[in-house]
Parts: sequence; C-alpha cells; structure tokens
Amino acid sequence: MNTPSRSSPLSALSVITALLARCTFAAACAAACAPLAAEPLSGTLEKIRQSNLISIGHRETSVPFSYVDANGKVIGFSQDLCDRVIAAVKARIGKPDLQVRFIPVTSQNRIPLVQNGTVDLECGVTTNLAARHAQVAFSTTFFVATTRLLTRTSSGIRDFPDLAGKTVVTNQGTTSERLLRRMNEEKKMNMQIISAKDYGEGRLTLESGRAAAYMMDDVLLAGVRQLAAKPADWQIVGTPQSSEAYGFMLRKDDPQFKALVDGVLVQSMKRGEIDALYDKWFMKPVPPKGLAFDFPMSDVIRARYAAPNDAPLE
Repeated sequence: MNTPSRSSPLSALSVITALLARCTFAAACAAACAPLAAEPLSGTLEKIRQSNLISIGHRETSVPFSYVDANGKVIGFSQDLCDRVIAAVKARIGKPDLQVRFIPVTSQNRIPLVQNGTVDLECGVTTNLAARHAQVAFSTTFFVATTRLLTRTSSGIRDFPDLAGKTVVTNQGTTSERLLRRMNEEKKMNMQIISAKDYGEGRLTLESGRAAAYMMDDVLLAGVRQLAAKPADWQIVGTPQSSEAYGFMLRKDDPQFKALVDGVLVQSMKRGEIDALYDKWFMKPVPPKGLAFDFPMSDVIRARYAAPNDAPLE
C-alpha cells in the first residue's frame, strides 16, 4: 500500500509564502478600490463591466517595459504593473472572469486608440506631456527617463553637436523626434532625420549603418543595445535633452477609472512592490537574450516613488 509522502518543511514554507503573497496582493487591490466601493460605476469601469472586457494597449518591442516574448505573451515592467490594475478592476466590478484583450500600439496610433475607446488603458512607455492633456489623461508616473543617443563605440559621436551633417534615427511621434527636429532647425546642423515606426525598425536602421545614431529615451536605448548581436560595440552617450515621465494613458474626464489606476500604482510604491519589480526588470537578466540591463534606479525615480504624482516633467 502506498503511503502518502509528508511535505518537507521547505515545501510547506513555500506554500505559506505563496499564500501570503497572494493575500498581500489581494489586500493591495482591496485598498486601491476601497474609496470607490460605494460609488456607482461610470465611464470606463461601467464600459468594462457591461462588455466583460478590458482592452490593454501594449508595445511590441519596448524592452524591458512592454514587449512580446517568444511565446506571444506580453511581458515587461509596465505590464507587471498593468496586471495589478487589471486585478483591481476585476475586484471593483465584481468580475473575476473578466476577459483581457491585448492590442499592440505604436507611437503614431496610441493616442487615437485611447480616445476612440478601442484601448481602455495604454500600458507602454508614453511620456506624460502637458501638450497631450487636451487629448488624454495620464496616471501617476511610474518611471522617469532622459533622452540621449545610442551609437557605435567607434563612431566618434560623443554628444549632440557631433551629429552635424549626419543621419540620425528616432521614433515617429515621440518627444525625441520633436526635440531632434527643433535642434536641427535652430542650430542649422544639417542632419538627415529618419523617423522609425517603432524600436525594431529604429534598431535595424542603426545596425545597418543607415543612421549614425539613434535618439530616444536612455532606458529604451539600453534595451535596443541588449538586442544587438554584440552589445559591447554600442554605447549610450550625449547630454540628456529632456526628462520623460512615463504614465499609463487613459481617457480624459474619467476620474473614477483614474483614481483606481492611480490607487494601484501608489499602493505598489508605498508598499515597496515597485522596487522589487524594478530589480526584476532593470537589474536582473530578462528575455529574450537573458541579459541584465544593470540600470540602477535614479534619484529622480526614487523621489517619485516616495512622493507619487502625475505631473509632467517639462
């Protein structure tokens, strides 16, 4: 007769730890939703309840924030935070079986897709700009980047003045594109500017030699570098041209949904959960190549986590 095996102390501890983690996360969701519990659903939350569907906008190649892995799953720092929002939405509307639809977005279409209701929450790498507030709303800031350059170590490019007369790639519809074009015009640098549709196209433009440098947010350039065949052949250089406050993008004039999203993010910051996620995505090996970014948290980011807010950095 077979005798049931007894669980080891280690396995029992693992089970207890897992249960405690679930309880902690459930408590965080409940805390985020508590102020809204007695309020009738409206706006996006009511739309989600009626359709039993939440539509999440994501990026396809924005490593390590929002990208698609080898199995077709959306992963990244932004997505891990977004998953917490989805859990809070399920709790708030009382639909644990809520369906989630993932919609890939680009720099060109992300704002229109949020505006027209196709996307309920864009969880990517969108900069909170005051100029965009006429079109969309932004959550509490969850990351702060600076705009710099990625170039070959042998290129001789060390700062933005070195771009004079050269071809530079950036992403269409981004802060970097606006800054680069203004710099080119005001300083008469005679640059040729290529506007890529996404980071994949930008990387190929740079690696193929069609551009001497790639201007974008430093942390995203670090992701592009990690995807190169020989990351050591590339370097991030240049005086930062701007600071970019990333926030989740949602529709304007929907305070109920914004309060829920902000509540989840603030809870993650106050409880230190976001620090663990930062360590996971920026300091440890990540897919697809299993390389670590080694991108320590800046003092600016740390200050935002200590005093969360949704103010743009302009």
